[in-house]
Amino acid sequence: MEKIYHINTNYRDQMIDITMMIEDWIRDQNVHDGIVIVSSLHTTAGITVNENADPDVKRDMLMRLDEVYPWEHPEDRHAEGNTAAHLKTSTVGHSQTLIISNGKLVLGTWQGVYFCEFDGPRKNRKVVVKVVKG
Repeated sequence: MEKIYHINTNYRDQMIDITMMIEDWIRDQNVHDGIVIVSSLHTTAGITVNENADPDVKRDMLMRLDEVYPWEHPEDRHAEGNTAAHLKTSTVGHSQTLIISNGKLVLGTWQGVYFCEFDGPRKNRKVVVKVVKG
């Protein structure tokens, strides 16, 4: 089972909670146990699992990634000028593998799944969600 989601982003750096989107699809597919792989199809956008209770966590993460990977660096050679976005994606990762148990994602109390935009705003970003039944 596989589904492609299309996501529009509004900012250069943005974290969008996609947890409910994934859980709704798992429920609609009537999957009770297995794993789900969530993957970004972009070199400048990633997938991560992190806290979804305090919005300041997203702000802090994006701020600290900017500190480590500033948007402009005098030694960058990539013609598109988005080397920082590529580095952020490689650091965060392009995918996550999660457990499904009793029809739900196995996540901690404060955890959520995020699509991480690092080169926006963009239209039609793609995320693939693949379920492997247990």
